[in-house]
Amino acid sequence: MAKILCINPNKWGRGITSIWISSHSGILKRSGHEVALFDATFYKEWTDNEIAYNTQNKQYKPTKYDSMITWSTDIHGAFQQKIDDFQPDVIIGSALSSHIHGEGEYVNIQYSHQLLESVKTSAIKIAGGLQVTADPERIARLYPQYDYFIQGESEIALLEIANLIDSSESFENIRGLVFCSQEKVVINEPREILPSLDILCPYDYSLFENQVFLRPYNGDVLKGIDYELSRGCLFSCSYCVETVIQRYYGFTEVVEETGAIKNFQGYRREKSPQSIYNELKMLHEVHGVTLIRCQDTNFCTIKRSVLSDLADLLEANPLPVKLYVETRMDKLSTNDISLLKRLQVDGVGTGLELASEDFRGDFLKRFAEQEKLKENAARLRDMGIKFTTYNIIGLPEETEDMILSTIELNQELNPDNITCAFYSPYIGTEQANKGTSLAYFDDYEQSADNQLRSVSRGGTKKELLNFYKKYFVHFIRNGLDDLKSLKQKEGLK
Repeated sequence: MAKILCINPNKWGRGITSIWISSHSGILKRSGHEVALFDATFYKEWTDNEIAYNTQNKQYKPTKYDSMITWSTDIHGAFQQKIDDFQPDVIIGSALSSHIHGEGEYVNIQYSHQLLESVKTSAIKIAGGLQVTADPERIARLYPQYDYFIQGESEIALLEIANLIDSSESFENIRGLVFCSQEKVVINEPREILPSLDILCPYDYSLFENQVFLRPYNGDVLKGIDYELSRGCLFSCSYCVETVIQRYYGFTEVVEETGAIKNFQGYRREKSPQSIYNELKMLHEVHGVTLIRCQDTNFCTIKRSVLSDLADLLEANPLPVKLYVETRMDKLSTNDISLLKRLQVDGVGTGLELASEDFRGDFLKRFAEQEKLKENAARLRDMGIKFTTYNIIGLPEETEDMILSTIELNQELNPDNITCAFYSPYIGTEQANKGTSLAYFDDYEQSADNQLRSVSRGGTKKELLNFYKKYFVHFIRNGLDDLKSLKQKEGLK
């Protein structure tokens, strides 16, 4: 039996049940290995308090969340104590899941590395995730605390490592592995893509302490989890981390008119309806979860038979849970919206990004019709389903006028909730490469966090981006009449 310690280096100061931790822990435990977690979330000197920041700028509604949390101090001492008590054979600090586009998974590799620098351990230290999948040689040299890296999906690779540690055999021939040997970076052959997510089910959420499940949601605090029904998006938007994983697994051909990859059926994979239902039932009964935060890259491209059969199961044996999903609102049909209602979907998050259709299509390869957005906004509202728009500011070559147009489009859509994110240049994406060529960004930006900070050094000035992040929701809800006076107040021209 091998002992594996997972790190959740979350800096947002609110509970995030990282999906990769649950998926890896589940399959390791079922094979007889022991798994533990060090969660950095609620250490005061570590957190950036994303909730306070985004509540102040009205992206979130105020809640009593902070009063319900117990905070700790001395994160480095606590981490060392966890290592000393558990005596792990392996420590893993990051990996892939459908959470790739979500809360902070991108920077896990960096923040776990920072934590590892402060402790002593004889454990083998491993990291997976987007960066090593995109650029293994650079990442292997940049993060020397890690002994090994895993490209692509890493659950089976980590299980193979644990099994070989158990039998004292070498694991350096495992596919997908990256490591340094005599100052040379060794990159093993790629792994095959997981054919089905049922291989990993059920996921293990027992590692997380109770307060990690608490979630601010529409002015309330609920018990919720981050969850995936599927992995893989059929679209190839040029700014999205998904494109890096698509290339790793050989899905490189794209239909130019739609931005969709060819043969996407082999890339997008789902859990079976019964597996999903069983997990949701367990999550409610064991952990008291009532909010399921689905991190699927594009919920409504999940195989229709899976969603329909799941809806049948929920109608036959209802569960007291509600789903929040993310999908392309411009692609929804009337039947899609009816299906969302049957699936107990309470809210839909949709990437609006920015208003300029030409910029979205020509620069981002995201082809979305605004009239369809407006039609489906009305349909969702009629069905009693809330929707949230996700907006991006600070893209390479984006102008202030484009930001103002995006605000005006949001005014027309009148979403229930609005988020505004700074563009983050994710390594290996087309937009990141463009930003580097324009000298907006370094070729690999550390500490990139689209909710907390812009790392841009070109185009729209950072001070102006910070201004629009602060007042984005204000302008949508109240109009632009006080734009000039607020700029003067903030010392901007």
